[in-house]
Amino acid sequence: MDLSSPPPQFSGRSATEAQLLRPLAAALSRATLSEAAAGFGAELCELLNCSRASVGVLEVGVLRLAGSSHPAELQPGQPATAALLDAMQEALDQHQPVAWPAAPGQDLITLAHRQLAHAGTACTVPLVDGTRVIGALTLERASAPFASMEVDALHDLSRLAGPVFELKRQLGLPWHVRLLQHARTRLAHPQRRPLAIGGAITFVLLALAVPIPWRVSAPARLEGSVQRAVVAATDGFLQQANVRPGDRVRAGQVLAELAAQDLELERRRRESEVRQHEGGLRAAQAGADRAQMVTYQAKAAEAQAMLSMVETQLQRARIEAPFDGIVIKGDLTQNLGAPVQRGDVLMVLAPNDSFRLILEVDESDIGAVRVGQPGQLALTAQPDRTLRFVTRRVVPVAATAEGRNYFEVEATLDEALPQLRPGLSGIGKVEAGWRPIAWLLAHRAVDWLRLAWWKVTPW
Repeated sequence: MDLSSPPPQFSGRSATEAQLLRPLAAALSRATLSEAAAGFGAELCELLNCSRASVGVLEVGVLRLAGSSHPAELQPGQPATAALLDAMQEALDQHQPVAWPAAPGQDLITLAHRQLAHAGTACTVPLVDGTRVIGALTLERASAPFASMEVDALHDLSRLAGPVFELKRQLGLPWHVRLLQHARTRLAHPQRRPLAIGGAITFVLLALAVPIPWRVSAPARLEGSVQRAVVAATDGFLQQANVRPGDRVRAGQVLAELAAQDLELERRRRESEVRQHEGGLRAAQAGADRAQMVTYQAKAAEAQAMLSMVETQLQRARIEAPFDGIVIKGDLTQNLGAPVQRGDVLMVLAPNDSFRLILEVDESDIGAVRVGQPGQLALTAQPDRTLRFVTRRVVPVAATAEGRNYFEVEATLDEALPQLRPGLSGIGKVEAGWRPIAWLLAHRAVDWLRLAWWKVTPW
């Protein structure tokens, strides 16, 4: 049969051939290719008393199963699916319908159809869109062989169904694939090729000139808005540590304690001296000895002052949190019993809900960053959620780390989440206005070339 002949007209055909338009209507009423193939096959099975009808389509020269009236029986990788695709490919290779058992006088290869049919019958008809083969239709049944009239009717129907399945396949492709295929079709015609190339170049140039938001990216880290050092107020030995880095504390909570045995003994001695001098003062008052009264009063005041100093030192031996916050440095549990000196930093605290964001902006991008610019932060610990911030200060001193120069930019978060902790890191992006796509793609390379040219030129 000639596949390049025009699609047939069904007017004046038999009632059976006219009913073959029902599968076509079923395919048109479905949204997707697989649904259209299943509906098309189900109608054909009912009309022609078939056990199964399947549709295969060609994609980039490879035949794949698009749908079947019994999709549960044909799963990818199963022998039944492979046998069905082999039968379709057998008909496509011969460019004409193939049936088993073969009609008398036909000299066609039917090996794959014989294996597919087993004790039944099978028939495959190529699906054609215009003059291009786009797939195949295979029917199976366990009763009588396919008559020549049925094969001819199926061949006529395939020329009507081919464009439908090709349209369904095209609509199921991603938009960029359809755009690429359309461009290939345009470029395939020699007369349209210069116009298509010119249009493509114009489109690319216009697209590169479209401005889009430019955001300066930089490594970022969270710090407490205030960091308070907790120091030893007196010399002593570390006796107890109650918190570790990461623990939340409240104002007045005891963080650590210094050994106070010597101070307790000193307090008792000073209390004894106070009582002794107060007893002498009362005896002098009873004897009306003014000189002794003045002496014991002075000694009692001195002993009371020393007692107050010892009690103050005892209070300082208990290191307390100055405000509600979180411990960010200082694990004293590994140094119990170690001597400490007055002024030694024992811990560092930061507030619970007050943070500042530090952005390490590369020196090549710092010129685009200003105070008051908004931005977004993605933390390494929470990459699926972004936090908004506003820049507050650009530190005018460069720093060097890992072979690059950068400037620190301080920013504040719009909201403070309970999960945030000082020390978290991530990537921050500062909104720096709008720039053309071409500038965004090429500005770093252009800047590098300018510096290289400046370096090698003698003028």
